[in-house]
Parts: sequence; C-alpha cells; structure tokens
Amino acid sequence: MAESFTRASGPGGQHVNTTDSAVLLRFDVMGSPNLPEAVKTRLAVLAGSRLSRDGVLTLRADASRSQEMNRREVRERLIDLIREATLVPKKRRPTRPTRASQTRRVDAKKGRSAVKAGRGKVRFD
Repeated sequence: MAESFTRASGPGGQHVNTTDSAVLLRFDVMGSPNLPEAVKTRLAVLAGSRLSRDGVLTLRADASRSQEMNRREVRERLIDLIREATLVPKKRRPTRPTRASQTRRVDAKKGRSAVKAGRGKVRFD
C-alpha cells in the first residue's frame, strides 16, 4: 500500500494552492500475499475501473481540507471494499413455478385475450 499527496482541486482560496491535502492510495490487489485468490477476484469485480491492468487499486480522497482526514477516509474506503469482497455470495437455487401460479398466469392471459378480442371491429353477418 502506497500513499501519495497532491493538491486538491476546487475552491479553497490560497490554502488549496499551498497544501497537498488530496490523498492518492495505491494498493496492489493481485500482488497481496494476505488476500485469498477468491477475495482478489471479487475485489477486482467490485473495483471496476479503479483497478489497473497490473492489478493495482487506486483510490483518491480530496473532500476534506485536512490531509489526515483524507487519509482516514481513503483507508476506510479500502477496508470497506476488502470487507465487501470477503463476503461469499449465496448460490441461487433454481426453483420451478407452482402449478397454481402457472394456472393463474394462463387464466390471466386468456382474460386479456378476451378483452382485446372484444375491441375488434363489429361484424354484421
């Protein structure tokens, strides 16, 4: 994990031009020996475009004027992402519709069909 500091964008007057309060955190997901492969894979999916081709996750925080608060925020975001990646999603069990639900669906379709059939032109035979 490596942190670098840059000047934050946006308003702030003279203060923003003199302090490096924005924090850029880089974390090597694919090179981390402490993360299991399954967690690395889920983390890569969760990170999306924040993950480089080399497997390095990049997070930036510049909401606060304080460098320390930005450091805390970006670290918490990294921890939250890793925590979310450790949760194993439940496997979906495919289920079949009940006979009663199938009957209700077919009856509803017949009812709609009858309503629409009644909207046609009137024939005088």
